[in-house]
Amino acid sequence: MWQRAGRRTNLALLGLLVLAMVTGVLAFAFGTPVQSALVAYAHGAAGLGLPLLIPWKTVIARRGWRRRTAHVWGRRVLGISLTVVVLGAVLSGVGEAWGGYRDYFGVTDNQVHVGLALVGVPLLLAHLIRHRPRPRRADLSRRVALRTASLAVGSLAAYVALEGVGRALRLPLGPTTSTGSTEAGTDVPDQMPVVTWLLDGVPAGQNTWHLEVVAAGRSSFWEVADLSAYGDSVRATLDCTGGWYATQNWSGVRLDRLVPARAYGSLKITSVTGYHRLLPASEASKLWLATDAGGQPLSAGHGAPLRLVAPDRRGFWWVKWVTRVELVDTPWWLQPPFPTQ
Repeated sequence: MWQRAGRRTNLALLGLLVLAMVTGVLAFAFGTPVQSALVAYAHGAAGLGLPLLIPWKTVIARRGWRRRTAHVWGRRVLGISLTVVVLGAVLSGVGEAWGGYRDYFGVTDNQVHVGLALVGVPLLLAHLIRHRPRPRRADLSRRVALRTASLAVGSLAAYVALEGVGRALRLPLGPTTSTGSTEAGTDVPDQMPVVTWLLDGVPAGQNTWHLEVVAAGRSSFWEVADLSAYGDSVRATLDCTGGWYATQNWSGVRLDRLVPARAYGSLKITSVTGYHRLLPASEASKLWLATDAGGQPLSAGHGAPLRLVAPDRRGFWWVKWVTRVELVDTPWWLQPPFPTQ
């Protein structure tokens, strides 16, 4: 059976790799239960479907090693590198699923997983340049469709089995969300990991801090005590793309108290570091600027003196160290899906 391995095996591997990469990107975007669960299952199934094709890919690799063609060693090095990166990404993904949010010498499974995926993109492109797949009419046959369906079912079964084993062994240590994040610091703010997006860092002391709100061409300035006095509270889950989540009682001021109600435009939330996000102005009543978490003032690492609380959005939307809120005409979707600063 394995001797039939060939072009279609390679196409199946390519399809799974592309699906895994696309769903990996989407996994960072969705925070609502249904969307994130669907993406998580698709991502996990695509990743675990890759090892299922190892027996067939091994046969193809052996055939390639027997050939004596020009630049053979360059192709071998490229193929081996891509294989190592892909297997490393799969194993680190399994490690995160079973081990939860843990760091090893300052590096987490999630960081290894994402890092290897990013390294895999140029390797995959280089591999495709050397081995360009050419579409054929036979690729749309009923037999191919059945084989594709069988692979999809097998991949999904592998993902379900992985989750089942993890639950049987009570791994990871703590409940997870639909995004796969592990609990870390719920109702104990000091136990939440201190993380930032990309190269953003915890700013130094902010003794002269104040919040500037710009709307309708006018600016107003607020101190922490003024905002805290509103006492608006919400229980919301901060689900970080780093692989952890924490549910807290956040307290501060609801954003629609500071800006006029408006059905169009966006709210530009800016950090003292320059980091910013645009959110729909129509959602102002569903957003909070928090000064406290769990009944105590925010710590510097968690956004003090003021951070955005955006329920049902991933952690990178929860802007820390907010210093400016501006009502702008730019549509909220007219920005990079993920911050670049």
